[in-house]
Amino acid sequence: MKIYTKTGDKGETSLIGGKRVSKGHPRIEAYGTVDELISFIGLLRDQMKEKKIHDTLLYIQDCLMVCAAILAADCEDCNVKIPVLSEENILNLEKEIDKIESNLSPLHSFILPGGHQAVSICHVARAVCRRAERMTIKMSIKYTVPEVVIEYLNRLSDYLFVLSRKLSVDFKAVEHIWSPKL
Repeated sequence: MKIYTKTGDKGETSLIGGKRVSKGHPRIEAYGTVDELISFIGLLRDQMKEKKIHDTLLYIQDCLMVCAAILAADCEDCNVKIPVLSEENILNLEKEIDKIESNLSPLHSFILPGGHQAVSICHVARAVCRRAERMTIKMSIKYTVPEVVIEYLNRLSDYLFVLSRKLSVDFKAVEHIWSPKL
């Protein structure tokens, strides 16, 4: 099979189920942003020496592939089996968040991203995750989206934020507190 099919040359693509839509369709915007997030999570994972974090990020990439498949499916009864995202996936993120937060000092202000390349990549992934969440919510106004997908993206951005703080500690990076000039 060749990588190029030429079927998208006119600005359309196929959803799971076979329906052809514009590449600017809300489903494409949503799962395309999730795809972008998967790539940034991969870049972040490549920075990790700690096996636990590396493995957690790999697990997250798998869950995001499930999210993308769900968002790309536009059919009641596809002849294709769609993977399932569950409440357990969200609970796993919450457990990781709680573990990480238990070892962090409380935060009472916004922080400015940066201090170490891994920390910055983590913040970029968090921002892309927030955009994926917004695009998915926007899509859900017109199309059915399982709530678990939106909840997962919301919790994932929380995870990425606390992970960025943990990485700041691990890499001895300074967290710069944002102090508005009022």
